[in-house]
Amino acid sequence: MTKCSFISILSGVVLLISSSSAFISCNSHSKENRPNFVSDSLVAHFDYFTYKGDDDFYKENPLPGNDYYYNPVLPGWYSDPSVCTDGKDYFMVTSTFSFFPGVPLFHSTDLMNWKQVGHVLDRPEQLPLEGQRTSEGIFAPAISYNPHNQTWYMITTNIRRGNFFVKTKDPFGSWSDPIWLPDVHGIDPSFFFDDDGKAYIVNNDVPDGGSTYEGHRAIRVLQFDVETEKTVGPSVMLVNGGVDLTEKPIWIEGPHLYKINGKYFLMCAEGGTSVNHREVIFKSDSPLGKFKPWERNPILTQKHLDPNRPLPITCAGHADLIKKNNGQWWSLFLACRPINNEFENLGRETFLMPVCWSEDSFPYMTRGDELVPRIIQMEGVNRDSTTTFGNFEKEDDFETPQLGMEWMSLRGAANGLYSLTEDPGYLSLKCADVASNELKTPAYLSRRLQHHKFECTTSMYFEPQSESESAGILLYKDESHQYLFAFGSAGGQLQVSLKKVNGEGAETLSSQPLPLTDGSIKLKVTSTGTYFSFYYATARDHWKLLAENVDAYYLSTAQSYGFTGTNIGLYASCKSY
Repeated sequence: MTKCSFISILSGVVLLISSSSAFISCNSHSKENRPNFVSDSLVAHFDYFTYKGDDDFYKENPLPGNDYYYNPVLPGWYSDPSVCTDGKDYFMVTSTFSFFPGVPLFHSTDLMNWKQVGHVLDRPEQLPLEGQRTSEGIFAPAISYNPHNQTWYMITTNIRRGNFFVKTKDPFGSWSDPIWLPDVHGIDPSFFFDDDGKAYIVNNDVPDGGSTYEGHRAIRVLQFDVETEKTVGPSVMLVNGGVDLTEKPIWIEGPHLYKINGKYFLMCAEGGTSVNHREVIFKSDSPLGKFKPWERNPILTQKHLDPNRPLPITCAGHADLIKKNNGQWWSLFLACRPINNEFENLGRETFLMPVCWSEDSFPYMTRGDELVPRIIQMEGVNRDSTTTFGNFEKEDDFETPQLGMEWMSLRGAANGLYSLTEDPGYLSLKCADVASNELKTPAYLSRRLQHHKFECTTSMYFEPQSESESAGILLYKDESHQYLFAFGSAGGQLQVSLKKVNGEGAETLSSQPLPLTDGSIKLKVTSTGTYFSFYYATARDHWKLLAENVDAYYLSTAQSYGFTGTNIGLYASCKSY
C-alpha cells in the first residue's frame, strides 16, 4: 500500500442572494387539457412539481475537468452511507428513519457516477413504522456482499422493533422480508464475511458491566451462521467506550470490520453525530480481538478546526471503506455544510474522498488541519452528463404510472391517499383526516432539500369546502418544525396562507384573500439558505409575494432535535391544527 495523492479545490464564498423577482410569468408548465375535477372537493390535483438548485459554490467553482466531482456526492440528508462491491458493481445505502420507502439503493460502476436503482425496503411488511417519530425508524443501514454464497445483505436497526437483515441474489430486484436478530442488541449492526467462510456481526451496545457515564457505549461482535441465519455464541466486547476510556469518549457507533493484508481493521464513529464527530480505527490479528487503536486517531474529523473558516464542512464521520479494482481505497462518510458555521436545512450528507495510508499501514482520510475537499479528481473516470451532485433541476409532470424514486411518504406507503393520472399527468392527493404534526401517515409526498439556494414550484386544482380543508406545499423537518404554504378558506373566503407549524398547533404568519377562481393556483418557494420566500398566482396572473425573509433556522437541526434534514413536498388535509 502506498500513500495517496489527489487534487482538491476549496475556494469562493457563499453569496446569499434572493433568487426570484416578485413578478414572473408562471404559465410554462400548465397543461392545456385540464381534466374535469367536478365533485373532487376533498382531493387536490397537482399539475407538476419543479425543484431547482442554485448554490453559489457550484457556479463560482466550475469543475476543472471531466474526471472531477463535487462533494457532497449525494447532497441532502443521505446520512450514514454504507458501500460494498462484488468486484464489478458498487452499491450504496443510506438511512431513511421514518420515511417510506426505506433505504435508498444507489448503483455505480466507478464510484463517481451514482444512480438510484430502487429502495431496499419498499414493502410495508419490511418496514413497520407506525407511531414512530421522524428521527426514529431505520438507523444506519449497512450493505455487504458475501462471495461464498453470492448474496447481498443489508442489515440495520428499526429503532422501535430491533435489528434485522434482508438479502437478495439480485440487488436490482426485490429484497427478502426481514430476518430479525433477537440476540443483536443496540444499534448500527454490520456484517463481515471473512475469506474463510465465517461471518460476524459487529454492533453498538452497552459495555460489559453497564454504562458508567452518559454516552458510554461499546462495540461488540457476534458470530453468525450463514446457513441457519442465526447468531452463534456470546456477544464479545471489542471496544469499551472508544479510543481512550480515561477521556470518557461518547457514542462509539457505526462499526465496520475489514480484513486487509491479513490484518483485521475495526473502524467506528465516535463523539456523537454533531460537531465533535470523528472516525477512529483499531487493528487486530483476529475478528474477535484484541483490537488496538491507532496511536494517531482520529482518521477523519473536522471538529478542531477554526469555526470561522470559509465554507466549513462539519460533523464528518460514520464512514465506510471500499477498494476499487485498480487498488485505490476510497471512503464514503457523512458530513454537514452549515452556512457561516451556524445552521443548514440539508442534514447530514454523503461525501466521498480517497483514503491515504500511514507508514505503519493504517488508513486515514484527514490528518491535522486538513479540510474535507469540496472538489476532487478521480483519475481515469469521466463524469456522466447526469450526476447526483452540483446544481441541477428536476421537473415532475406526473405523467408516469409510478412516482420517481426521490418521493417519500411518512410512516407508511400512503396507500389510498394519492393516485397518478396519465395523459395529461396529475398527482391527486386526498385530503386526509391527519395533520402533519401527528405521528401518523399524512397525505404528504416529499423530497429532500439538496441545496441551500433553491426554487420549488407547483400548480394545483383544489376547491376547499370547509375551513379545515387545505392543500399546498409543506416544508417539513419533523413533527414540531414545519412551514405550510397552502390554499384553503377562512371566514367564507378563499385564501392562500403561510403557517408556522409546531407540535401543538400552527401560527398563521401571512394570508391573502383570493377572488373566486376555478380552483387553480400556483405556488412557489424560494430559498437563500437562511431565509425562505413564498409566492402565489391564480389563473394566468403573475407571481405575487405572500411572505419574504421567513426564517429558515426554524427548520434546522441546530434549532430542533433530529437526524434528518428538511423535506419539501405536496400536502393535503381536512384536519385543522
